[in-house]
Amino acid sequence: MGESTVVTTCTRDCPNSCGLLAHVKDGKIVKLVGNKDNPINQGKSCIKCSHFIERVYHKERVLHPLKKVNGQFEQISWEEALDEIAERMKTICREKSPEAILYYQGFGERSALKLVNRRFFNLLGNTTITKGTICGGAGQGSQDLDFGNRISHDVRDYRNSHSMILWGRNPAATGINVLPYIKDIKKKGGVVILIDPVNTETAPLCSMHVKPKPGTDSYLAMALSRLLHEAGAEDSEFLEKHCINYAEYRKLVYSHTIEEYAAMCDVKIAEIKKIADVLLKQKPTAFVLGWGLHRWEYAHTTLRAIDALGAVAGSIGIPGGGVSQGFEEYAPYDWSVWGDELQPGRRKFFMQLIGPELLAADPAIELAFITAGNPVSMVPDANVTKKAFEKIPFLVVAGHFLDDTGILADIFLPVTTFLEEKDIIASYGHDFIGPLNPVIAPVGECKSDFEIFMELGSRFDFADTYVKSLENWLEIIMRPSLEKGVSLEEIFRLGVNNPDAPEVPYLDRIFPTESGKFQLMTVFEHPAKWDLQYQFQLMSVAPKKWICSEVTLESQTELLEVKINDKIGLALGLVNGKECLVENQFGSIRCTACFVPDQREDLVVIYRGGWGQVGRNVNVLTRGLVTKVGNGTPYYETKVNVNRL
Repeated sequence: MGESTVVTTCTRDCPNSCGLLAHVKDGKIVKLVGNKDNPINQGKSCIKCSHFIERVYHKERVLHPLKKVNGQFEQISWEEALDEIAERMKTICREKSPEAILYYQGFGERSALKLVNRRFFNLLGNTTITKGTICGGAGQGSQDLDFGNRISHDVRDYRNSHSMILWGRNPAATGINVLPYIKDIKKKGGVVILIDPVNTETAPLCSMHVKPKPGTDSYLAMALSRLLHEAGAEDSEFLEKHCINYAEYRKLVYSHTIEEYAAMCDVKIAEIKKIADVLLKQKPTAFVLGWGLHRWEYAHTTLRAIDALGAVAGSIGIPGGGVSQGFEEYAPYDWSVWGDELQPGRRKFFMQLIGPELLAADPAIELAFITAGNPVSMVPDANVTKKAFEKIPFLVVAGHFLDDTGILADIFLPVTTFLEEKDIIASYGHDFIGPLNPVIAPVGECKSDFEIFMELGSRFDFADTYVKSLENWLEIIMRPSLEKGVSLEEIFRLGVNNPDAPEVPYLDRIFPTESGKFQLMTVFEHPAKWDLQYQFQLMSVAPKKWICSEVTLESQTELLEVKINDKIGLALGLVNGKECLVENQFGSIRCTACFVPDQREDLVVIYRGGWGQVGRNVNVLTRGLVTKVGNGTPYYETKVNVNRL
């Protein structure tokens, strides 16, 4: 069969969405590397990418449809699987209501053709779907309050930055596209500051690491704003001409002294002054925000305080500046393909509360269909989530492995990876639209989501309008981009910039708000105090070595580490490298104590994404809540105790 190289793009739940080159020999992938011709990652790729080949060919990967019979999985044909799913759906719709069918679409892949998944359920009837997000809803919703429609700076604009503040961002683990710009800023004599309570992999790459008390970043932002005001260094022209609510915001800033702010965020005044000095002397400053910032109930207060600081510092609407967190990854697509207008009054369950929602549902869910997700691992309060999914009479899961959700399935459908599909992918970390060219034929009997829903749709009376070729659907979905001169041929050759996305947003200082101006915050909302009987704030962060719950049983033979300050660990009687128990009112997990000498004493850190079936799911500890703005998930509103065994 010879050798070949195929241009493709990573579609996993990561802001990089790296352009890749897949090297194929005799029909098998032998190497997966970054594509030097891709303008975003410029040939770089992460450790998770290079090891993805192992996942494609892993012995645990499910390669044939499975049906659970008497508690055990048995291999069945695709015809049997899809026939049974279709018949059960028709029976439920006829005898009960489409409302008794739930579709849960996770964030494992957000490529263009995934839009037709939800359209299937809209055509089926008023089925139940999810609302909210276990990802970035709070960030988008919060920044929309300030910008009208938040648009981040293209990562390539950081070449114009003279300094950078990475606020809760860990690009060494989850954003390698930013790393060259960190290096470049420092090489030019600029300063890169990391603000994060956690000792992340990015900290050694930065000029300065500031560790505020978890959840108090808003006080630090207000302290910095006050220092700039006291120095007469605020961007008065922008604040007075291009903002509304400046008088009210300034009053908020002056409602506490620098000393009071410093005490509230537990950052030394000298450190705060150093950051302010950078904002004064090394303009423009790029504020690059992480996703941890929106994992608090009142995340909007923090994000809006940082947005306002960006305005005060003169970073809005100028090259090299910005307060940037993420992008709308569905931006290039025609959203009407979802078909939501067909079912305007349908029932929606909060994704982050899916367990309690399912248990309280009336009418009850009779059939649930899960794609691109593993809610039993990734949703808070995992014990309740698992209990709820166990009660569903008929559960269909489409995935790669028998993870915590897959293992509960009545029918498991094996799906292709992005290396076995043709599709198009946009990103929530940059503006580039990338191609998915099929690298290899599907492994085993795996089918793409698109194939599954086309074949399932052919069994229903809406088949004539729904079942189309892949090329036809892509032309429909990509219509907004195609009408602006982009061609599918260009996309599949290398990829293209989103024609609607500016490298530097708001250059004209006009914002898509009602007033046309940037909207400064006028209210400083304070969070509730949870779980005072527990000692530590739990930060369940993203690891460097895997994405979300994309792991295998084989890779989970050891306990998760719980990172804890060494002095506190010793005071608790823990032993570094030995087992301990992390617990609260929601559950408990055994972990291995990992002493960290300079970690904050009030927090513990555990990586997210492990599976509960091997005792590694940190979400048995996390609180099920919805953020006040944006319907996000405040995972960090969780406190725990750590005890020796």
